[in-house]
Amino acid sequence: MYTNFVASRACYRTITIKFEVLSLPKRRYALAISVSAVLTLFVCSGFLLYQPLMVASGFTSHQICSETFVSGLKPDQVYADMVEPTGAIRFISSLVHYDVDFEKREVTTTVGGLYKTKAVYGEGMGCLLAHGPEDVQLAANANLKVGPSASLAPEIAESGVVEPGSEQLRAALDRAFAEREQAPYIRTQAIVVVKDGKIAAERYAPGIGADTPLLGFSATKSVTNALIGILVRQGKLNVSESAPIAAWQNVSDPRHAITIDDLLRQTSGLALEQTSSGFDPASRMIYLERDMSGFAEGAKLVTAPGSRWAYTDGNYILLSRIIRDAVGGRASDVRGFAQRELFGPIGMKHVTLEFDATGTPNGANSMFASARDWARFGLLYLNDGMAGADRILPKGWVEYSSSQTLDTGYGAGFWINLAASGNAPYGLPWGMPHVPQDAFFAMGNMGQHIVIVPSEHLVVVRLGVSHHPDGLIAGADRLVADVIAALRHVEVGPR
Repeated sequence: MYTNFVASRACYRTITIKFEVLSLPKRRYALAISVSAVLTLFVCSGFLLYQPLMVASGFTSHQICSETFVSGLKPDQVYADMVEPTGAIRFISSLVHYDVDFEKREVTTTVGGLYKTKAVYGEGMGCLLAHGPEDVQLAANANLKVGPSASLAPEIAESGVVEPGSEQLRAALDRAFAEREQAPYIRTQAIVVVKDGKIAAERYAPGIGADTPLLGFSATKSVTNALIGILVRQGKLNVSESAPIAAWQNVSDPRHAITIDDLLRQTSGLALEQTSSGFDPASRMIYLERDMSGFAEGAKLVTAPGSRWAYTDGNYILLSRIIRDAVGGRASDVRGFAQRELFGPIGMKHVTLEFDATGTPNGANSMFASARDWARFGLLYLNDGMAGADRILPKGWVEYSSSQTLDTGYGAGFWINLAASGNAPYGLPWGMPHVPQDAFFAMGNMGQHIVIVPSEHLVVVRLGVSHHPDGLIAGADRLVADVIAALRHVEVGPR
C-alpha cells in the first residue's frame, strides 16, 4: 500500500502548492494557478484511480496465472479471451503489461509501469496474489495436492469423449459452439449433457479436454453451499443460528443477528457492494486484501439482516472462513475435508480450490474443475444430495438450497428458474423462460452454467469465456431447451 500513501501525500502537496501561489506576484499568478490545477487533477486522479488500477492489475496476474498453471492454457490466449475484454481493461489494454515466469510459475503485471501485482502458483492450491515475499514463499512450500479416492457414485461415462447420439443433439451442440465473426465473442469451452446419470453428449474447444480443469467463477458459490451443507449434516453448523464470526459475537453488535442462512441467501445487509467496477468493496476484498475474510467481517450493516437481497462475493468469503474454522483452521484442513467429504465421494477428479494467503478458500469465485466434474457436482443435487446409496448432503438440503429468497430468482447458493421483480446483477434476466420451472442452476461470470432439471432427469454443463449474451444466461436457456427437445428423440447409452 506504499504507492497509495505516496499518491495521497503527493495529492496533498499539490493542493498545498495551489494555495501557496496566492503569494506570488500578479504577473506570474495566472500561469502558476493553471499549472497547479493541472497537477492537482493529474496527481489526485491517480490517487482516486489507485484501487481500480490495482484491481485490474491483480485480476490480470491472477487469471493468467491460474489459467496457465491450473488449466494449462496459453497465457496470450487467456489475456485475449478472458482478461482484455473485461470491464474497463479493454480501454487501458495498451498500458497493461504481464510477464509469465514458467520456471517460478509466477505472473507479474503492471499498468503503465505502475500498480505492480504478482500471482504465484502453489501445488494443489492454484494461484494466489502475493502481497509480500512471505506469500511467494507460502506458495512455493504449498502441498495441497491430494491423491484419488474411491467414488461412491456410479461412473457417468467411459474415458473417451461421448459423441451425440442423434443429429438433433449434435445440432444443439453445434449451435452452442457457433462463434460470432467479430467481438464480443462467445468462446464456448466445454459442454457436457448428462441424462439419467449418463453422459449423452459432450464437446470441447481445441486445447481443452474431458480432464481440463476450468474455472467456475461464481458457480463456486454452489460448492460452498455443499460444504456448508455437509457441516450441517455433521451437526457442526446450524443455518438459522448466528454466523460464527468472532468479530460479531458481542450481542450488542448488530451484525450478531446475521445468520448462516443470511449469508447463503445474500441477505446479510453488510456494506460489501459488488459492482465489478474496481471501485467497489468486493473488488478490493478479492484483489487488494491479503486476508479477504478479515476485510469482509469488518463491514458495517446497511440494512437489517434478512430484509434485502444484495449479491456480493463478501458473503461467500465469510462462509468460506466459517468452513475453514470448522474443519481445522488451515488450507490443508479445508482441502482434505473437501476431498474426503465431497469431491472424492461424488467422483470429482480434477479439482483445484484456490485460497488466500491466510488459508481461507475463495469459495466465492475461484474453483477449477473439469466439465465432467462440474456435471458430477450437478448430479449430487439432481439426486437429492446422494452419491449412490450414501447421503452427502442433509435430507432436505437441496430443496432448501433451491427455495426462493424474498422476491428474487435466487435461492441459497443456487439460482432458481422463477421470474422475479427487477433484474439480477449486471442486468441479466433472472431465469430461463424456455426451460422447465423446476430447474435451478449454479452460475458464474462469463457464462459458467451447471443447470439441474429434475423433471427431465438432466444436468447440462456449459463453460466458457463469453462476453456476449449468446454465451450467458440467454445462451444457456437456448442450449438446455435444445437439449431437452433433442433427448426426447434419442436413447442414452447402456446404464
